[in-house]
Amino acid sequence: MSTRRSFFQKTLGAAGALALSPIAVQARAEEVSDALVQLNKFTPQAAALEEELWDRMAQAYTVSPNMLNLNNGGVSPQPKVVQDAVDRYYHLSNEAPTYFMWQILDKGREPLRRKLADLAGTSGEELAINRNATEALATVTWGLSLSKGDEVVMTKMDYPNMIHAWKQKELREGIKIKWLSLNLPIEKEDDIVKAFADATTPKTKVWHITHMINWTGQIMPVKKLCEEARRRNIISIVDGAHTFAHMDFKITDFNPDYFGTSLHKWLCAPFGTGMLYVRKENIAGLWPLFPNDKPQSGDIRKFETLGTRSFAPEQAIGQAIDFHNAIGSKRKAERLHYLKTYWAEKVTKNPRVKLNISLKPEFSCALGNFSVDGLEPETVANRLMGEFQIHTVSIKWENVSGVRVTPHVYTTTKDLDRFVEAVLKIAAS
Repeated sequence: MSTRRSFFQKTLGAAGALALSPIAVQARAEEVSDALVQLNKFTPQAAALEEELWDRMAQAYTVSPNMLNLNNGGVSPQPKVVQDAVDRYYHLSNEAPTYFMWQILDKGREPLRRKLADLAGTSGEELAINRNATEALATVTWGLSLSKGDEVVMTKMDYPNMIHAWKQKELREGIKIKWLSLNLPIEKEDDIVKAFADATTPKTKVWHITHMINWTGQIMPVKKLCEEARRRNIISIVDGAHTFAHMDFKITDFNPDYFGTSLHKWLCAPFGTGMLYVRKENIAGLWPLFPNDKPQSGDIRKFETLGTRSFAPEQAIGQAIDFHNAIGSKRKAERLHYLKTYWAEKVTKNPRVKLNISLKPEFSCALGNFSVDGLEPETVANRLMGEFQIHTVSIKWENVSGVRVTPHVYTTTKDLDRFVEAVLKIAAS
């Protein structure tokens, strides 16, 4: 506890703030660090209800006081300690770029890899640091050696960038995609597994599995799907863009062949940071997206040959991990699910409002989606922003039509009361 308190007092205190005096900055740092220490005294379930402590902890962020941001699922804001770390590393790089970037910061990737591995529950020799889930999963899509006629099973609810990558591979290499169309929400895991199994033939080589459907927040039964894929000798690729540092799990809980995620979402790491997991025995056979001199080596680092890029965001991932760990994965997940349930149960007081997500914790967490009978999602989202300064995102994709709402740990129930009031006014008008 004293170590955690000291960390936040030092980092937040040293960070400073443009509009605050040094005394105010130190006071804010002590407020945040004390709130985090106090939260850790509660069980995750009890901590989720400690509104006053979460309100104090939210001071670690610099979000706009003039707009309520409920679209954290796209990109999450970074706490001030992470923002300041990016600045420090960036300014250091500019003192002598070729020295500080390549001889100092580049060497910081190995301890960072170990920190990420501890959080992910994997070996550091199975994790590559890259820029986002798109890059991580594209590495797998284009790195796998498939033959003409080989089949890939995926859903129409998967993320567009992943869909585009597989469609291009289909056009270019002659593989075949077997599409699943899901009617969400689904509260029976076996129904989802059966849908994948029913689409599988002797030619099926890959199951592309989205851990959490980004349109609605539906959680897929990744463990069961990966187990079934392995039983059938099928490659399992998991898109974990919306679940890593959002839900409480280790990648090895699911035992996938490949896992890709963005770190600038729920981990609150710098923009443009991501991670690729490759099971150790699969590394040598996966071609890198950006080749080095040993593209068939078994070294995970072959997937980090990106050329010149800014090391500042990459290195500041470490501060984001520290902040996440100070809250705790389970404590964070419980709070996020509580926030989603808080607003979701209240907006349905109006019968015109329909939820497009399950409220059960095994099928959803922070992400939620709702619709208002008779109104287009874009109309609702535009009114929320134009009339109430609440930022959400309208969704129209396949058979999903609604407004996506994604609070984060800095969101308070007072914020959500404001959102609920706005939705009920729109639904009543």
